[in-house]
Parts: sequence; structure tokens; C-alpha cells
Amino acid sequence: MFKLANNLSKEQAIKKLEQETFSRRTLSFYRYVRIKDPQVFRDQLYAEWMQLGVLGRTYVSQEGINAQINVPEPQWDAFIANLENKKELKNMPLKIAIEEGQQGESFYKLTIKLKKQIVADGLAHDAYDIENVGTHLTAEEFNRLAESEDAIIVDMRNAYESEIGRFENAICPDVDTFKEALPEVSKTLQNQKDKKLLLYCTGGIRCEKASAYLKNEGFTDVYQLHGGIINYKHEIEQKGLPSKFKGKNFVFDERRAERITADVISHCHQCGEPSDNHVNCGNEMCNLLFIQCEVCNAANNGCCSLKCKYIASLPLETRLSLRKSQTAKPKMFFRKGRLEASA
Repeated sequence: MFKLANNLSKEQAIKKLEQETFSRRTLSFYRYVRIKDPQVFRDQLYAEWMQLGVLGRTYVSQEGINAQINVPEPQWDAFIANLENKKELKNMPLKIAIEEGQQGESFYKLTIKLKKQIVADGLAHDAYDIENVGTHLTAEEFNRLAESEDAIIVDMRNAYESEIGRFENAICPDVDTFKEALPEVSKTLQNQKDKKLLLYCTGGIRCEKASAYLKNEGFTDVYQLHGGIINYKHEIEQKGLPSKFKGKNFVFDERRAERITADVISHCHQCGEPSDNHVNCGNEMCNLLFIQCEVCNAANNGCCSLKCKYIASLPLETRLSLRKSQTAKPKMFFRKGRLEASA
């Protein structure tokens, strides 16, 4: 019987990956589907995916599944068969990564967690009808409707995501979580309920809930980009369409982003020069996500502030001692992904 938890440290997991002689395929998928016993479903999935060598992060709840993973190429057919053998996962639409990055770069271990919701919206279970979703649009349809005078493009992602890449003329909520985005969008567009709302997100899962929520709020003409930005990129390349999305698509794995176009639309949070590289602060007690150019990264040792730079320079034993005591935990100078005050 396989372990139902992976206790390898990040360093151990990465070392194991470096020894692999095969490539991996990064992908994501989701489905809102009734799962009778999430715990049993989760444990079975974990045991089977461990055997296949799958790595990544997956959420399971009574309302469905949300997976972001990578699969060894030699096990791809077996993985597809594994999905097909489960009624909840049969005929699953898969979103293949745009950029693979380096070997094993997207994920380094497998975690499958039980959640109350696969996308947290902060609302009661019966607050709106999750099945009453908006009209799904292909990339071509999205591009065409985006030209309409009565269309409003809405980014249903967080501010640190839209900062590095977004659709032209999109409304981008100044929020850090999806549950903040829902009421914020509804409030912002209160007087435009008769407009065509064109929603988009990374892979489509947030738009499923967002479109249903907004229809419940009285918006009458709601659309969503099918498969999100990931599918949009594949489709415009296949059909030779122009990209109305500019910059990078933020992804929630070790790669942090996939480039859609060469446009750099954001700036380094420390010097203001053009940059769209997200990093985590080099001080592990901070670990803050923010945008940092290569020059500032080198000058600050990958840290977000002088205080963090100092702590990160201390001997490992000292840092571990400080970490346990938490007495030297630095003040956060950034909101998640955004500078609020200088260090």
C-alpha cells in the first residue's frame, strides 16, 4: 500500500527529480461533480497517482475536483486510462501547459487535499445556482465579442495575476482573493447589468462560479472564455488569431507564469523598471511574492527589503533559531504581490 502523504522535503524531492531520465507533461483540469465520499476518493486517487509518478497539487471536495499536476511522459497513457476508469473524471477536458520550463519545474511532490470548496467563494452553499453558468466562448468568439461597444471584459483573477498579463481594456479588480473579486465586480458594474460581460481567468474554473454568481445578481448577458487563458493561447496559435491578451499568464506552480506575448506590462516593485518576474522573498520567514527585476534581485539577494536581506544573510543556525522564536519576523512591506511602503 502506498503512503497517503509525501513527507519528502523540497530539497529531497528536487534531488529525486534531477535523477529522472524522462520528461514530464504539465496540465490542469477541473470539474464540478458530486463526489459522494471525498475522503475515500482522495485516498484512492493519491495511491494510484503515486504509483504513476504524478506530481502536483489537487483539491477534492463534495462539489468536485481541481487539479494542477505534471505526469511522466512514459505514464501518460496509463494516466489517461486512470481518469477514464472513474465516472467522476471520464472524458475530462485537459489543459496542457503552454510552457514546460525545466525538468520537473512545475511541481516537485504530490499533494491531494480535502476542501470544503474547490474554489473558495466565501458564500453559503445555496447562495446561487452553480449550474446556471454563462455562455462559453471560443478564442475566436471572445475576440469578436471584445470588439462590441456594449461588451465589458472582466478579469476574475487576483491583482497580482492581472498585473503581469491581461486582456486589452479589461476591468481588473484590486483584490487578493476570489471571494473578494465576486462582490467587487458586482459592485463596480451595478449600473451596467444590461451589458455583455466577458469573463476570463487562468483555466476557466473561477469563471464557472463567477458567471453563475453574476447571473444570480441580475446580470443578463454573461459570457466566459472557455478553458481560460491557457486554452486561449493554444487556440489562437492553432488558428492564427491575434492575441488580445498581453504579457504573461500567472500560474500557481513553481514556474509562476507562462508567457503569452512578448509584452512586459508591469514594473519592478523596487526600482520601477519594466519587469514581469515574480519571485518569493529570499528570507524564508517572509517568503513574500512580488515583482523584482534581475538587477534588483542581484542587489538585494532576492529579498523584498533591507531587513529581509539582512536576515537572509545570517547563518542557517541563526535563521532557524529566529524562525522558531518568530521574534525577528519582518513587517510585511508588500501586500501579496504589491508594494505598499518602502523598506
